[in-house]
Amino acid sequence: MKAVFAVSAMFSVAAVAVICIFLLYNGIPAMREIGFLEFIGGRTWKPTEGQFGIFPMIVGSVYMTGGAVLLGVPVALLTAVFLAWFCPDGLYRFFKPAIDLLAGIPSIVYGFFGLVVVVPLVREVTGTAGKNLLTGSVILAIMILPTVINVAEAAIRAVPDSYYEGALALGATHEKSVFSAVLPAAASGLTAGIVLGIGRAVGETMAVVMVAGNQAAFPDSFLSGVRTMTANIVLEMGYAGEGLHRDALVATAVVLMVFVLAINLSFSRLKRGENR
Repeated sequence: MKAVFAVSAMFSVAAVAVICIFLLYNGIPAMREIGFLEFIGGRTWKPTEGQFGIFPMIVGSVYMTGGAVLLGVPVALLTAVFLAWFCPDGLYRFFKPAIDLLAGIPSIVYGFFGLVVVVPLVREVTGTAGKNLLTGSVILAIMILPTVINVAEAAIRAVPDSYYEGALALGATHEKSVFSAVLPAAASGLTAGIVLGIGRAVGETMAVVMVAGNQAAFPDSFLSGVRTMTANIVLEMGYAGEGLHRDALVATAVVLMVFVLAINLSFSRLKRGENR
């Protein structure tokens, strides 16, 4: 069984290594040919004219992920606290399956919901076209809710009851005990849930393609249409032939991979700092 476990672990590591090697093998030469600074910092994406600047897509990905986190994470954390400490059993039997069902809805359905419901609502309220950064952030915020809620609830329930009981013994109220004793003890698990939510938001494609406007331009505000790095790859990979255009899209995937890796490393360092 030790050999079986070792082979399984090696297979997982090998899969990651093969993906990384493929991306680097095809992406690094494209960056070298285009020019690293021109590729990363260029503001114009016109493959037919030989211009491959992805800075607007990088900014669009950062803004949309940040908007999703700002809108979704507070709701998710408060929902997890409610489910773990305040929700009656009758309501829990209804809420928990509903949240799990939310996690199983395909992204294309979220995109269709955003296109039919959220886009017209934003259009009516703001007077814009409706397909913009704000709409994409709202949809992504809804999509990351089940991931963050489930991980955060599990982390909260893993805190020993003695933390809560000790706070009560010192005279704290039920709410004060939960928020001042239980939640700080579950901080590492809550951080893990947020990281997973960010990963879901960064990697989402179809829903973003349907509601964000897909404009390869630098966003001026949250009401501007944007194109994320994932959307850029999906929209153009189908007709990009062999050559620099295709390699530039692979290089975009390399930047996306580095982006996700940097997020995970940052939160890992933050987690180690909390444990100290």
